[in-house]
Amino acid sequence: MDTLLKLGKYLFALPFAMFGIMHFTSAESMAGYAPFGGVFMVYFTGLALIAAVVSILIGKMDKLASFLLGVFLILTALLVHAKGLGSEDEMQKAIAMTGMLKDLMLAGAAWLYAAYIAKDNAVLN
Repeated sequence: MDTLLKLGKYLFALPFAMFGIMHFTSAESMAGYAPFGGVFMVYFTGLALIAAVVSILIGKMDKLASFLLGVFLILTALLVHAKGLGSEDEMQKAIAMTGMLKDLMLAGAAWLYAAYIAKDNAVLN
């Protein structure tokens, strides 16, 4: 069972790598959703997502990385997805709510990772 549970780190981190890659491959279409800088912010957050994944996978500064990942996800929930909750279109509202709840859930998971699983306390204790 422990061997299976150790896969959790990879199941948690690797989808963020895909999200990071998607920020680079779809930057132009994502720019309209990005507050504070458009395409630059999409590239910056894509790089940040990939850096967090690397940090988590190698176990260096993983506490800081997973904490900051949680902050990013909360901000994304509030600054990107929450805007869609005011839409007149019920489908757009549902999509926004789903995205917001997903990001809040993942932020909680990132902070749980930082609190209980991360090994490198070099920056945060």
